[in-house]
Amino acid sequence: MTSLVTRFHLLLLTVTVAITGVGFFRIPADFAYAAHWSGSLADWVWPRDVALPVAPLFEVLIIAAFFLLGRQLTRNHLAKVQHILDPALTLLLAVVTAIQLGLLVIGIGSDIDLVRLTGAGLGIVLLILGIVFFEAERNTYAGLRMPWPIVSDRAWKLVHRVTGIASGLAGVTLLALAWFDPGLGVLVLAYLAVLVALPLIAGATTLLSRRL
Repeated sequence: MTSLVTRFHLLLLTVTVAITGVGFFRIPADFAYAAHWSGSLADWVWPRDVALPVAPLFEVLIIAAFFLLGRQLTRNHLAKVQHILDPALTLLLAVVTAIQLGLLVIGIGSDIDLVRLTGAGLGIVLLILGIVFFEAERNTYAGLRMPWPIVSDRAWKLVHRVTGIASGLAGVTLLALAWFDPGLGVLVLAYLAVLVALPLIAGATTLLSRRL
């Protein structure tokens, strides 16, 4: 049976686990990440032993969820949605792995803020996708693919424009957060919220468009 979870996804999990292990060896046990800044003071901190295990545990849960989802789909249904769910899982895992690498780099005292760089990169990607989705015309080869059909040209345009606007706003928001740096906790939660919210917005808009 075809699975949504590939060897590459497992490789990303392995890399995250390896980064976590290095972090526990290289980062002092009493180190705490500044998760939110109030002026020049950190009013929310993440202890090392709390922050580091989150990423690998989150990836295990996400991989398990996608694996179970793949088992529930028929072969025909899976073939229709795999080209969307596969890169979605890859992107989600890659962002989490990049954040974990950023925690390691911060913990060992480097001046390179990979967490903010990840947010900036993700923001640029979402901004570009937002423009592409908003300007897209209906065709057979590209665009959003849902488990259920988009019933008309009007519905297709509505779904893509709403998703495009949401993606563009998410991209601008992430770029702003990466620039102003409100704190590690706000950045990480914003990245995860965006990655979860955009598919939900696209799916909900598609369902609503069927009633138009």
